[in-house]
Amino acid sequence: MNEKIEQMKQHYMDIPIPKELDFIVNKAIKQNKKKKNNFKWGFAVAAAAILFVTGINTSPTLAHALSEVPLVGDVVKVLTFREYKFNDGTYKANLEVPVITNLDNKTLENTLNNKYLEEGKKLYADFMIEMESLKENGGGHVGVESGYVIKTDNDHILSVGRYVVNTVGSSSTTFKYDTIDKKKQLLITLPSLFKDEAYIRVISENVKEQMKEQMKRDPQKIYWVEGVSNKVNSYFKTITKDQNFYINTNGQLVISFQKYEVSPGYMGVVEFIIPTSVLSDILTMKGEYIQ
Repeated sequence: MNEKIEQMKQHYMDIPIPKELDFIVNKAIKQNKKKKNNFKWGFAVAAAAILFVTGINTSPTLAHALSEVPLVGDVVKVLTFREYKFNDGTYKANLEVPVITNLDNKTLENTLNNKYLEEGKKLYADFMIEMESLKENGGGHVGVESGYVIKTDNDHILSVGRYVVNTVGSSSTTFKYDTIDKKKQLLITLPSLFKDEAYIRVISENVKEQMKEQMKRDPQKIYWVEGVSNKVNSYFKTITKDQNFYINTNGQLVISFQKYEVSPGYMGVVEFIIPTSVLSDILTMKGEYIQ
């Protein structure tokens, strides 16, 4: 393993382990000051909250992945950096934190990786708070799962999707995407793809057309769109300036909506591939990203 890989491993091994367990222990101690008999219960919660922080230094799979890096050179990779796991039957957490490696733009690499790490830490802390609250009020069920998927990974583009599934009564799923230009070493934003803000109107109109067409073909599909009879108070009008998106393996723009954003919950996260022919006149550089 070359010196660069060793340095990369050491950098991530040196990142402090999150302090969620300290948070739980401190909370239990504070509770004990109020209720002396609660100490055993509070400490039991802290002890039960076994936090598996799996890093590059402890995962055989990731170690193997890293060992292969020198064979292919400085290839941008997405790896599982850490895992937060908890399971006592009714309270479950399974969180995977990705890390992007080998970007020459270290500012971008560190910014994204710090964002992913903070997201994972917050998800776990929120889960622990919710679990304690439920236990204090008679119990219940709560679960959270997170991970990532690689939507596109070629010589030019890397699109990474991070998902979160929360289970409190019913489930709720969210997706967030980051798309990177590997050659220029920059983060691609939706506005950067177009000449001006006309893209908001153009994409929105195409999405509405696709919604209506899908509902005609499949009665099981429902979208909250104007022109269709739905018992809702708010219809989808336009995408946002920074609407969730990624670029797929065919070089097409994919617009993504969260669960409940434009349709009933049973539809889940919904996506629309925008035909390049619709966008060709408003693209900043036709063919650079969108084919």
